[in-house]
Amino acid sequence: MATELMPAAFLGHGNPMNALGHNRYTEAWRAFGRSVPRPRAILVVSAHWYVNATAVTAMPRPRTIHDFYGFPEELFAVQYPAPGLPELAGEISDTVHPTWVGADVDSWGIDHGTWSVLVHAFPDASIPVVQLSINADKGFDYHLELGAKLAPLRESGVLVIGSGNIVHNLRGMNWDLPDAGFDWAQRFDEDAKTRMLTEPIDVVRLDAHGDFRRAVPTPDHFIPLLYLAGLAGAGGGSTDVLIDGYTYGSLSMTAYTLGLPTITDMGPTSADEQPPVPADVPPDTSKI
Repeated sequence: MATELMPAAFLGHGNPMNALGHNRYTEAWRAFGRSVPRPRAILVVSAHWYVNATAVTAMPRPRTIHDFYGFPEELFAVQYPAPGLPELAGEISDTVHPTWVGADVDSWGIDHGTWSVLVHAFPDASIPVVQLSINADKGFDYHLELGAKLAPLRESGVLVIGSGNIVHNLRGMNWDLPDAGFDWAQRFDEDAKTRMLTEPIDVVRLDAHGDFRRAVPTPDHFIPLLYLAGLAGAGGGSTDVLIDGYTYGSLSMTAYTLGLPTITDMGPTSADEQPPVPADVPPDTSKI
C-alpha cells in the first residue's frame, strides 16, 4: 500500500472498444498501471458521469455500467468488479470543504470512461474504485479549483485519474482515419500540450482558442483534464506526456501523468491499430 505521494493522470480513453483491444494506447495504460505504487483507492473523474451535481459514488460494490449502444455483445459482457470505498466519500467531502459533495449510494457505478482504461491499467480489479461526477452546472474554473482541492488525497494513497479526450468531436469523425487527426484537432491538442508541459493551469483558458468550438463542442470530455491541471497547479509542477496520437480525425488520445518518471517500457509496439467501431453506430450518440 502506498504511503508516499501518489501520482495522478489524465487518460484519453477514446473508443470503448479499446477495452477489448491491444494497441499502443492500451499498452501505455498498462505501463502506467505497472509503474504506480499500489493505491489505497482510485478516484476517477470520468467524462461519462456528467450531471447537474457534484457527487461521489459511495456504494461498497459499484456496478459496471455499459453506457452506450450498438456495440458488440462482447463489449457488453465486460465486467470490472472492483470494490467501492464508501468512506472515501466522506474524506473527499472533508478535503474539498466548503464545496458540497453528495454521496451517491445507488444511482451510478463504474462507467465505461473508467473501466475501459482500468481493465488495462489494473486488470485484477482488486483496488477500490470511486467516481467523482462532473457538475455540468459549473464553469471551467470550478473544476480546476476542485482538482486542486483534491491534492491532499494523493498523500493518503489515492490515485486520481481524469478520463476523457482533449479533442472530442463525434460529429466530425471520419471512419477512414483510424490513426490520424485533422489539422484543427492537432493545433488544439498541441496548444494544450504546450500548456500542460509548462504551466498546466493555463489549459483552463483554452476556451479562447480559435479551434475550441470544433475541438470541444461539448465540455464533458475536456473537463477531466482540468482536474489533473488543478492537481499539478496545487503541487507547483508540470505534467509529462504518457502517450499521444489521434483517431478518426477528431479525437485526441493524448494522456498525461503527474509525479511519475517518464515511462519507457510501453510493451509491444506492433499493434498500433485502433479497434474498429461498428459502422452502424451513430457518431453523435455512440458515447465514445
